[in-house]
Amino acid sequence: MTQEELFKKLIAHCKEYGFVFQSSEIYDGLSAVYDYGQNGVELKNNIRRYWWEAMTRLNENIVGIDAAIFMHPQTWVASGHVGAFNDPLIDNKDSKKRYRADVLIEDWMAKLEEKINKEVDKAAKRFGESFDEGMYRQTNPRVLEYQNKINEVNSRMVQALDANDLAEVKKIIEDCEIACPISGTRNWTDVRQFNLMFDTKMGSVSDDASTIYLRPETAQGIFVNYLNVQKTGRMKLPFGIAQVGKAFRNEIVARQFIFRMREFEQMEMQFFVRPGEEMKWYEYWMEKRMRWHKALGLGDQKYRFHKHEKLAHYANAASDIEFQFPFGFKEVEGIHSRTDFDLSNHQKHSGKKLQYFDPENNESYVPYVVETSIGLDRTFLLILSSAYNEEKITKEDGTVDERVVLKIPPALAPVKLAVLPLVKKDGLPEKARKIMDELKFDFACQYEEKDTIGKRYRRHDAIGTPFCITIDHQSLEDDTVTIRYRDTMEQERVPASRLREIMEEKVSMRKLLMNI
Repeated sequence: MTQEELFKKLIAHCKEYGFVFQSSEIYDGLSAVYDYGQNGVELKNNIRRYWWEAMTRLNENIVGIDAAIFMHPQTWVASGHVGAFNDPLIDNKDSKKRYRADVLIEDWMAKLEEKINKEVDKAAKRFGESFDEGMYRQTNPRVLEYQNKINEVNSRMVQALDANDLAEVKKIIEDCEIACPISGTRNWTDVRQFNLMFDTKMGSVSDDASTIYLRPETAQGIFVNYLNVQKTGRMKLPFGIAQVGKAFRNEIVARQFIFRMREFEQMEMQFFVRPGEEMKWYEYWMEKRMRWHKALGLGDQKYRFHKHEKLAHYANAASDIEFQFPFGFKEVEGIHSRTDFDLSNHQKHSGKKLQYFDPENNESYVPYVVETSIGLDRTFLLILSSAYNEEKITKEDGTVDERVVLKIPPALAPVKLAVLPLVKKDGLPEKARKIMDELKFDFACQYEEKDTIGKRYRRHDAIGTPFCITIDHQSLEDDTVTIRYRDTMEQERVPASRLREIMEEKVSMRKLLMNI
């Protein structure tokens, strides 16, 4: 099964099992907008909680806020979004499809990187344990040729984008002979810039109404509240402000399911530091955020850092944490050193002082900021794409069965445990209900008695329930139950009185947080 086929199956699975639905589907849907179903919203809430507690509970100098979506329009002038929040887009005249020009070039470079990796893999198999990968990458003519092409094109792209030279961006696409993935042709329009902010009107009469914007990021709500939080919380540098919230971007090229949407959710933390110390904290948060990701146990090799060559207008350093999705390595989180750009600009445009008085140095200054910004929806997709498995199981009679299982980290699973009476008679439902009523205050539980026990196991495999508690006739005799483990399908007999203790240890968010 190809990665493309896997991704299509994952999208279908998300709908079939109540994770993600197309928005307004009964009206044929709204492009690049999605709703989260009954299982999806639970998974999303658990991811949000994992991030929030890792930020605000594990760090004594980080607090949270919830800023409004609507902000004074001058906010976006000061932040640079009104003048510079654009994407370079290009159309293919034959397919009528629109693409981000820089992404087309980046995808072309990624294909060359894949060729390099294939050459390295072939050499590793040929030379075995004596293989020196570093030396091979530095000396092999074909690898060097590919790498030189990547470096040359990347340098041209960065310079062109920095200079807003859209003609040069198109020339790069032509020189690299990049074809439209749909039509296969190279019949391109010129590259144009599109502003990504949604605007609307605020006021009772449209003629007198003010133009305001749906926020394209949550960070500015933190910056305009920085002084309020600092004073009311008596915060001392360095300190951080965290926020989770909706953001909106008029993505012209929205694709890859929930990876790139027009309405999405961000989890951002702005860390305020002394000027001159920002690079120390930038490195600190890069390492700490990668630990947060890897604690999920999805595979360390699926993550990598990508350092930005072209920096945003506010940054002096930036890196992405990329994850290997079915459609390749893509950004899931950004760590940026934003300097004092935001606070200084808001101070200039508002006329209000946003300085911090440092009692240790007896001076006032505008703090520098290190940002961590992660997409909640992308993290959701990251977890599901890693969790999705199709398995063949050989039964005792030699026949082969199949199951689809979501191996979601137990602490994040939408349903932590299912309570299942073996049959719907003989007092087993009553016993199961009693156990359910005892556990539901501590865990997200589901009770099911319809269909055979095997079918019920399969349903819970498909939504990622890590543990199924089966109540059978022996349970009535000795008050024991069977725990069935999702990942291994092994079963363990335990006293019903110990269920809460056992489950607490196995699905604990505390245990996950301690691994960071």
